[in-house]
Amino acid sequence: MSKPEKIVAIKGMNDILPQDAPLWELFENTTETILKSYGYQKIVTPIVEQTGLFARAIGAVTDIVEKEMYSFEDSMNGDQLTLRPEGTASVVRAVLEHNLVYDGPRRLWYKGPMFRHERPQRGRYRQFFQFGAEAIGFSGPDIDAEMIMMSRRLWDDLGLQNVRLELNSIGNAEERNRHRADLIVYLEKHEDILDAEAKRRLHSNPLRILDTKNPAMQEMVNAAPRLLDYLGEESLAHFNGVKALLDKNAVQYTVNPRLVRGLDYYNRTVFEWVTDELGAQGTICAGGRYDPLIETFGGKPTPAVGFAMGMERIIELMKGLGEPAEPNVCDVYMVHQGEEAQLQSFILAERIRDAGLDVVLHCATPTGAGSFKSQMKKADGSGAAFAVIIGQDEIANNAVQVKTMRGEIGEQQQASVPFEEVVDYLVDQIVGGHVHGPDCDHDHDHVHRH
Repeated sequence: MSKPEKIVAIKGMNDILPQDAPLWELFENTTETILKSYGYQKIVTPIVEQTGLFARAIGAVTDIVEKEMYSFEDSMNGDQLTLRPEGTASVVRAVLEHNLVYDGPRRLWYKGPMFRHERPQRGRYRQFFQFGAEAIGFSGPDIDAEMIMMSRRLWDDLGLQNVRLELNSIGNAEERNRHRADLIVYLEKHEDILDAEAKRRLHSNPLRILDTKNPAMQEMVNAAPRLLDYLGEESLAHFNGVKALLDKNAVQYTVNPRLVRGLDYYNRTVFEWVTDELGAQGTICAGGRYDPLIETFGGKPTPAVGFAMGMERIIELMKGLGEPAEPNVCDVYMVHQGEEAQLQSFILAERIRDAGLDVVLHCATPTGAGSFKSQMKKADGSGAAFAVIIGQDEIANNAVQVKTMRGEIGEQQQASVPFEEVVDYLVDQIVGGHVHGPDCDHDHDHVHRH
């Protein structure tokens, strides 16, 4: 019989392995804490939505809708469905469907996987994870500044450096239309310089040409009409308000007139947090204002602003800090030998967990339960603060041996503790912060036996 073919993950859809989990947990816990401290509430939306949701929100003439979405027909009913490529459209759909802003504005946050059929490279994957925040129903520059300052706090708390803020305003639709007409005229005069992608976008989405990375087009693009010069009094006042708040709070930024973002629903403030440490995929967080979006979904005109950050890219930066990820640790590792000892270990492990401590119980492998020596190696590798040891002697004496695991070799000690006192003893040692109890037993023969 031939060996079954090995099945591997889909290209660009990666596993998060246990050794990487601590960094992910640190990032998620830090981000959630910061978002909650600003009054943002969690919202969870489905991974699959109607295809029309994203085509309407993102824009039909965008790379995401044209080339990158995972779309399919539901064979059960013929519905056209799509794996969500970004989070804002789903959040707005949920806000409208459940009338979440009927009693006032909402601050919301989300996290989860998104899907785009791109060429996988460092920091860009076909399944990727995002944290995002949306503030819906707020119209002033203050909420724009809050979004930016909230993300800056995250970089500070994570210890990330060399992350810079780029800022721009793309005004309103009328201002963009006037700029768009002049931009097309300008680009047509330089059509011989445009690459194939720029020529394709020339009349459908010329604003995106300004964001080109093609070196041969940089000089021409730099001299193109600037959208900032087309801003009316209201848009300019809003942008100046954002900058004034950032200035007062010592937030450093660069105004980048070429920053336009890739989604059609943006207006006025747009921003990106960028690093040079990830190669071409240098944007780790991006967002802006999207006041027109809710109305295009059939809702009442409602101002809104948001951002999303790529979790994989930030994890890459965290790895670069040179601080190894802390291993997952437990408080107690249960070591046992013999049938009675195993039964007693199960009982004690549950009691210790009832007290709020984390316990790993040694379990048999295909090679057997393992000797005391091999079990103690497992206990040490688990990162446990204490090993609770039960053998025939302990069963006869109704007492376990509790061995400290985290001190220096000369400091590691062992105490004999009656079964009924084990929970209180461990809680006192771990929660109370004591390394050794007053009745530590230096029975080296017993230590060596284990």
